[in-house]
Amino acid sequence: MDKALLNDPALVSLLALLADGKFHSGQELGERLGVSRTAIWKQVQKLIQLELPLTSTRGQGYRLEGGLELLNKEIILTSLNPAVKDVLTELELLFLTDSTNAHALAKAGQGQCGYVCLAEQQSAGRGRRGRHWVSPFGKNIYLSISWCFESGAGALEGLSLAVAVALRRVLSAAGLTGLALKWPNDVLCHNRKIAGILLEMTGDPAGACQVVVGVGLNVDMPEGAAAGIDQPWTDVQSNLRHAGMPPASRNALTSALISELLLVLRNFELQGFAAYRQEWLAHDALVGREVELRAADRVVRGRMTGVGPTGALCLDVQGRQQLFYGGEVSLRAAS
Repeated sequence: MDKALLNDPALVSLLALLADGKFHSGQELGERLGVSRTAIWKQVQKLIQLELPLTSTRGQGYRLEGGLELLNKEIILTSLNPAVKDVLTELELLFLTDSTNAHALAKAGQGQCGYVCLAEQQSAGRGRRGRHWVSPFGKNIYLSISWCFESGAGALEGLSLAVAVALRRVLSAAGLTGLALKWPNDVLCHNRKIAGILLEMTGDPAGACQVVVGVGLNVDMPEGAAAGIDQPWTDVQSNLRHAGMPPASRNALTSALISELLLVLRNFELQGFAAYRQEWLAHDALVGREVELRAADRVVRGRMTGVGPTGALCLDVQGRQQLFYGGEVSLRAAS
């Protein structure tokens, strides 16, 4: 990806005009942006790098097929739950970035808490266990929040599960059904992954620390972009279409998600995971099933009996209860 795309106001302005999905001639676009048709053509070549469905038809001009709902900072802020506006210190909306988590970690390292970072696209989005998070332009939600905790890493046990509960609440309110939670930090819809969570920490593990909560939510994932995903996946819009419901607004989803996450983060250090445990158990995708857990070179098979008060995975292994904590582990239903 050309780094010049990362900070090009002219490109953002052009994309905003094309986002309606209608044909626009080069002359019209040039007049509205105060540049020549040649300058428009050059900007269009840059847009092609974003792999957007942009077409050019002689006599009609340029068209972004299907249109595009760009994130709008003003709309998102206006729609926030009033209860969280006092804890949001900054909302930054990036056109392109390497990773919203990396950006938020830099802010967290400076001691900034209550900072929210959004991006239209990530060039190096990260999932758990070093996996790449597929991040096509303008289609999904890539969001990271930095937050301060005073009690060290021990107070964070179960936080990823509480965040998953928040995600499920937002998706359920948007009209999705078949939602389930998969330990330690995936949200499923009809047994397919729709969202993932990545937590990263900086600061003192035994005292004051900053945590970045990263969320990736599939809203309208293009089939072509999803070719590299190595597990069953789904998105918001395809599920709503299947249910005969209108598409969701990406801005509305983003605002609802920020609101719910900030509420969870504000309350978590006081209440811990215990406040979210019953809701998690009610929607646990694997509870009561035979599962296989992989950690490094170790493989453990057993029946999942739930999660403990701090979010630990509870397995019945040959009649004995064993607890497992998050980290570099993988959990799946036993074959």
